[in-house]
Amino acid sequence: MGSKDLKILENLKNGDASAYKELFDEYYMPLSIYALKYCDSFQLAEDIVQDLFVKFWDEKLYMKLEGVISPYLFRSVKNNTLQIVRKQTKYRFEEIEDQVNKLIADEKLDMTAIEDRKKKLLKEVELLPEKSKEVFKAIVLENMKYKEVAEQFSISVNTVKTHYSRALKQLRNSLDVIIMLLLV
Repeated sequence: MGSKDLKILENLKNGDASAYKELFDEYYMPLSIYALKYCDSFQLAEDIVQDLFVKFWDEKLYMKLEGVISPYLFRSVKNNTLQIVRKQTKYRFEEIEDQVNKLIADEKLDMTAIEDRKKKLLKEVELLPEKSKEVFKAIVLENMKYKEVAEQFSISVNTVKTHYSRALKQLRNSLDVIIMLLLV
């Protein structure tokens, strides 16, 4: 994956706009899932990742990078997500943040581990209870609104929110276990 990163970075620096699309396609979903580790909303996670890609392109941040892009992207998503969560909450959670920062500092962000996590997370999605899995896939993979999902499955919007919340909680717990196993 590192050589692919290097090629994308080289193409970006040479002014190849298609390399930006390739970068976006490669990292959008892994970064969005990674942001979920720090926030409760997939929509917020997506917004953070989209904002990062816009800034990355508009400010030509790729011109300052040497080597692989992925560590910069993942570190930026983590920092941006924590910053937004801090702004959104009136509670300070410095102890938790210190623990998260320690875990992240210890974590090696190589693409093999990320791909392994992605595969394991997709397997975890398949292990969700049927309705929660259907609702999660509709919202996350098909980008449907709660109301659309409710109509499709003939359930209330509150039931959609409940299934989605349960799915996120189970996946977040599974992701924490997977990360802990990878760090050992």
